[in-house]
Amino acid sequence: MNKSINSIEFPKSTMISVNNIELEVFEAGKENKGKPILLCHGFPENAYSWRFQIPELVKAGYHVIVPNQRGYGKSSCPTEITAYGIEHLTGDLVALLDHYGYEKATFIGHDWGANIVWNLALLHAEKVSKIINMALPYMQRGEKPWIEFMEEIFGPDNYFVHFNRQVGVADAILDENKSQFLGNLFRKNVHLQCLNQV
Repeated sequence: MNKSINSIEFPKSTMISVNNIELEVFEAGKENKGKPILLCHGFPENAYSWRFQIPELVKAGYHVIVPNQRGYGKSSCPTEITAYGIEHLTGDLVALLDHYGYEKATFIGHDWGANIVWNLALLHAEKVSKIINMALPYMQRGEKPWIEFMEEIFGPDNYFVHFNRQVGVADAILDENKSQFLGNLFRKNVHLQCLNQV
């Protein structure tokens, strides 16, 4: 198993200009032109999280296109929060299709990427052939703002509610504790008795 994991070759990236930004895009299976599939990573992932699926999708006959979404990897990182609105994130995927000359494609999303793909299907249905989403079910937008909905279910101490209610606090905490945050997030082989020590 480890030998096959280490032998996976990840495609080289290309910078592609879309929507007044640049996206770092990884592409495989160019020989399968005409059968596009776009993979949308979640948080705190990037395009590399699809490394095991890319070769299998190429073998299945797909032209695989995997962007690092805006704010990730070498892709542009706009400073304005509004630049990360869903209309921009879905617009980036539509612009990638246009760049490659495709009318529509299959989209796969994981975690935050699934949210983008769900919204892509709503905002740009004509560009979507099929969608496959993992780890994030579709949730219809309700009358209540999402953060209030989350607070009602999980309470004010939930990390997501807490950090969204206090703008700038999460940024400051992460800036001061980058190593610890990343170590906690990406730890492996941690036994339950060790969790209190992390």
